[in-house]
Amino acid sequence: MRIVEMHITPIALGDPPLLNAAGLHAPYALRTVVELVTACGITGLAEVPGSAAVDAVLEEAREVVLGADPRNWHALRAALEGHFKPESSAARGDAPWDQRKIVQVFSALDVACLDIAGKAYGVPVANLLGGIVRERVPYSAYLFFKYEGAGGSLAFDVDPGATGWDAARQRAALDPEGIVAQAKAMVAEFGFRSIKLKGGVFEPEQEVAALKALRSAFGPEVPIRYDPNALWSVETSVRWGRELESVLEYFEDPARGQPAMAEVRRAVKLPLATNMCTTSFADLPGSVKHGSEDIILTDHHYWGGLHASMELASFCRSFGLGVSMHSNNHAGISMAAMTHLGAAMPNLSYALDTHYPWQWEEIIKGGRMKIEDGCVALPKGPGLGVELDRTALEHAHQNYLRCGLKERDDEPEMQKKVPGWKFKATRW
Repeated sequence: MRIVEMHITPIALGDPPLLNAAGLHAPYALRTVVELVTACGITGLAEVPGSAAVDAVLEEAREVVLGADPRNWHALRAALEGHFKPESSAARGDAPWDQRKIVQVFSALDVACLDIAGKAYGVPVANLLGGIVRERVPYSAYLFFKYEGAGGSLAFDVDPGATGWDAARQRAALDPEGIVAQAKAMVAEFGFRSIKLKGGVFEPEQEVAALKALRSAFGPEVPIRYDPNALWSVETSVRWGRELESVLEYFEDPARGQPAMAEVRRAVKLPLATNMCTTSFADLPGSVKHGSEDIILTDHHYWGGLHASMELASFCRSFGLGVSMHSNNHAGISMAAMTHLGAAMPNLSYALDTHYPWQWEEIIKGGRMKIEDGCVALPKGPGLGVELDRTALEHAHQNYLRCGLKERDDEPEMQKKVPGWKFKATRW
């Protein structure tokens, strides 16, 4: 079996004005869809965060990919490693999202090859990762402080006839009451049984007040997690972390870097999770040396694929660490891949993160994947179990061409609301 075609399609999906440590989401979130086609006519799909720079590296990988056997990932990975210079951990950058490019190429190709192999063998991707541990994969509600507006072609308009979660997705949420209302609407719509709040937006006291309001509204039986995206100093993290010891399930990336995280971990009686200080295999020795976290949040887009994420899970099991999953804005191909990974990971410790409720457009046949009782059922059928909706894909591609965005950058969008606003690696 040989790969004979590779198609790279950048797309843009509507995204509301969500606040985060790097600023404000633009009206569109960028993604790139990758299709690998074999000589026997099998197509494998993958999706990665969108970026003109990543697309250029994907294009460069074409000469290595064409002619490769998609069933032999180790050989293809070795060829790619020989072609590209390795990226350092520092290439991740200080922003909340990962700045590395080559690792996303590895991820796209790994997922697409697994999709092909699953279709060729007539089995789900989860079987190729070692077997299915759970048929229904738990996800967590993901809350954001946000301005009023819908995003996408609707820009910041609000549909006055919207109800339920559709209405909540458009409403502003800038205070504890708004966050609680957002959480109640999301939980009512999707049945989530755990909650995450994205922070690093306002003064710590205001965000802690929102977390305490969530705890009061949902009671002790609903786990709550919190992520200020490493915007806090060690001193701030310790002070407010102690305030949150009876509130949180875990505290994600309060401070920047493994030594700082380890210092917080020693001072606060809360499990610490990371998606920022331990993000590659090169970081794992430091994780053990410093004892910087209790939970590592994998993300197959940035760890190099589904195979690599399973390797990370094995490491976590060996060193007694919890493992769960980070999220970014994604469509159905990534949602399917994440669900297969969650279905196959034996030591999945916590519900997975997902931005999926914030999007409303889709590029797969049958429309959006269902989240019921806080879980996504493993897709039926071989491979990833999803197929492209060509009409929807073309619409999303035209959105990309029209919107003019080529890279994610939340700072300019924030400056439209707060003139002169600048990202700071440590703000409080």
